[in-house]
Amino acid sequence: MRIIIIILAFCLSGFSAGAFEVQKVTEGIYALVGEKNQRSPANLANNSTHGVIVTSDGVVLVDPGGSWKGAQRIHEEIRKITDKPVKIVINSGGQDHRWLGNGYWKTQGAEIIASEAAVEDHKDRGSLQMTFLDSLLGKELESTEPVYADNVFEKSHHFKFGGLTFEITHAGQAHTPGDSFIWVPERKTVFTGDIVYVERILGIGSQSHSGEWIEVFNAMAKLDAMHVVPGHGHATNMEKAKADTLDYLTNLRAKMREYMEAGGEIIGSVNVDQSSFSYLEQFEGLAKRNAQQVFTELEFE
Repeated sequence: MRIIIIILAFCLSGFSAGAFEVQKVTEGIYALVGEKNQRSPANLANNSTHGVIVTSDGVVLVDPGGSWKGAQRIHEEIRKITDKPVKIVINSGGQDHRWLGNGYWKTQGAEIIASEAAVEDHKDRGSLQMTFLDSLLGKELESTEPVYADNVFEKSHHFKFGGLTFEITHAGQAHTPGDSFIWVPERKTVFTGDIVYVERILGIGSQSHSGEWIEVFNAMAKLDAMHVVPGHGHATNMEKAKADTLDYLTNLRAKMREYMEAGGEIIGSVNVDQSSFSYLEQFEGLAKRNAQQVFTELEFE
């Protein structure tokens, strides 16, 4: 009997691994909340949150998934919500889960939209991202190929679809050079991609700029948003978005500036106190890396 229970528990855990939590945000709008852990064969590089907007004319998807199979999994979740086709896919930034599923959606006939800076980033880092995913996903990466947006804009792109207004804004470099936020005013909902992380510590990498990230966040925060669908974590409100993203960035930069003004060097920057944000998932794995990256940025400011 004990063996049967163990086997059943294993099967159930395997079944749920990599699955999305479907969170209804408001009328016709859903967040597909993925894992907050590393990319894996189970999550198909969908360790991220994606937006689904159901309109009278079809579905608008914010971020296509991190692989061909990851996009297929997203499509399976959308079919549980609606039988309407996905007509438009928006790439909110440069990370793999924001664009490497494009190929699947092109075969479905969807139009793909992204900022010029995002597409440049896709072309610059695509090969490295594919190599990285190959090491993490293995055979689950099959059929995935870099496919770029066919509707590209510089700073902003507005359109109406299915009775709703979509306002896409690229306000500058945040987590990646081409990050954009998507505002749906009729639903008072903003989709932020990697401009906002909640529940999980954000990642500041060589493709990021923490100072400009603050400016981009503030541009997004000027919207009268009731609902914030982040790039990682559950849909939330602006207060929570500020607490987990903006406050983290401003605190780390202020602490690092004090450390540097006191003569601190990069080797010790990892010990700058970030403990007030230790409640965030992945803190132990990313906080020290973030500190060194911010030190490097501030050296050149």
